Amino acid sequence: MNEQASWRAVAAATGTGDRARTEAGVRLAYRRAGLPEPERIVWARSPLAAVRLLSGAAVEDGEALPATGASVRDAVRNRPLAAARARLHTRLGPTGWSDHWRATGADLWETTRPLVDRVRTGVVEALAPADRKEETGVRLLLLDAVLGQHDAAWLSAFDAAPELDALAEVARTAGWWWPYESVAVVAERPVELHRDEAGRLDRGDGPALAFGDGFALHAWRGLPVPGEFLDRLASLTPERIRAEENAELRRVMLEYHGYDRYLEESGAQPVHRDETGVLWRIALPGDEDVVMVEVVNSTPEPDGTSRTYWLRVPPTTTTAREGVAWTFGLSAEAYEPLRQT
Repeated sequence: MNEQASWRAVAAATGTGDRARTEAGVRLAYRRAGLPEPERIVWARSPLAAVRLLSGAAVEDGEALPATGASVRDAVRNRPLAAARARLHTRLGPTGWSDHWRATGADLWETTRPLVDRVRTGVVEALAPADRKEETGVRLLLLDAVLGQHDAAWLSAFDAAPELDALAEVARTAGWWWPYESVAVVAERPVELHRDEAGRLDRGDGPALAFGDGFALHAWRGLPVPGEFLDRLASLTPERIRAEENAELRRVMLEYHGYDRYLEESGAQPVHRDETGVLWRIALPGDEDVVMVEVVNSTPEPDGTSRTYWLRVPPTTTTAREGVAWTFGLSAEAYEPLRQT
């Protein structure tokens, strides 16, 4: 496994890591920063549990968290990363650095950053759903976190930097962690992670991201959804889909139920038909129409049948040919000679 693939695996790792290795990495990170080692290292089962401990809203082993002192995140994480980046930037130059970032961490950060944002949002929603003052406090605590495994993109870019070896060790074995003068709080990695081919959180029958203490995030193709919403997907009807007031959730319902099935069960009628296919339109209250082109593959399947495809096209489409042409990036007029070739 090459280094980039190895760091991608770190970012997506689930399950309990090696606590002894993690704690050794945490202590080394303090020493690398020129700081005394923390007096205590406290474990939490999720970022939510960690923030609860730090905010005083929970106890650990029956006791409140001892005084932590000030955050040392800047010394432990930010300065070593900045030094490694400056050294590499000086050696490679602006263009060389940009090429290096694209070849190492850029793609991984594109899929990891939304995950980080979702975890932060989930913690805020759980701890401060309606209190602006409490929300500010929770967000400040979240900014004290070192991202552990979710720093993989940056660690991938600076893989050979000796001052980052301690951060890399913690990232390989644990999730987010909070370094303070006297105490370090370390969160376990998630126990489940489900994503689609684009790297977005995605699961239709349970949490897309789940931690051992029950903290969980639900999503459908990257869209945050309530857990109870997913529980109802298996019993969808056209009437329930039409009655959903949230346009984004209604689109999830349609994708899950299937546009073709919805059309059939709704008794929909085609709005246009020609030799390229059949155009269907679904009017949805409070949302743009869903317009689909039904096309039949001209190449038969091995069993002799011809497969039918449903292509979603812009709501302004008025003919089947226009819709099919749009899927090729062409106008209806430009598509005509290609079809006849």
